[in-house]
Amino acid sequence: MGPSLLLSLLLLPASLQAGSSKECNPNIDFGVNQPASLSAPEGGSTCISFSYFHCWELAKDPRLSIAVRRTDFHGEVIYNSTKRFIHKDYKNRISLDLREDQNSGTLYIRNLRKKDENRYFCRVQVETLRDGKQVWQSIPGTKLTITDGNRSKTLRRSMRTSGLQDKKQSPSWTPRVKPRMTVASSMPPSPSPARHRQPLPAPLPRRARRRPCILS
Repeated sequence: MGPSLLLSLLLLPASLQAGSSKECNPNIDFGVNQPASLSAPEGGSTCISFSYFHCWELAKDPRLSIAVRRTDFHGEVIYNSTKRFIHKDYKNRISLDLREDQNSGTLYIRNLRKKDENRYFCRVQVETLRDGKQVWQSIPGTKLTITDGNRSKTLRRSMRTSGLQDKKQSPSWTPRVKPRMTVASSMPPSPSPARHRQPLPAPLPRRARRRPCILS
């Protein structure tokens, strides 16, 4: 292998890396990666992580913008980072952590509701140096499933209650109580003991009446 051929092979990957517009193929050299599906409990939180790649050389100010659609590829926009737009269904519940130097980010949705169960698509928009504005988006998106948030709590609560009941459970056997037997008897019933009464004090002796003195 000659030195010129070896040098060409070493330089070949550099022409395909992001930031070079010479070999940019708009059909394959851009995309957005995000998980195919996620699940989270109702009332909880979820995060949809995504990363993007491209081969264009960016402008000095690329004006990176991230938007999120729901339901389908051309669905309703629920979030836009540059316009500071948040759909009314997600007010005070959605936020974006964007790591521009790593071409990635994370979309957070808090206090999940049952109607949040949907498919979400992340869209990227940048200003390039020679090819103007470029916009691309995830095709399959992420399917978010909302599970019953109270089911696990109810199960744990029932298990705790069952454990307490097991500890307090009464024995399986029941002690037998012998019935009292009544025997007939011909003997008269014994008199009930008389109450002890204190003797009354003896009456005081009466004084002898003195006869009046009669002078004859």
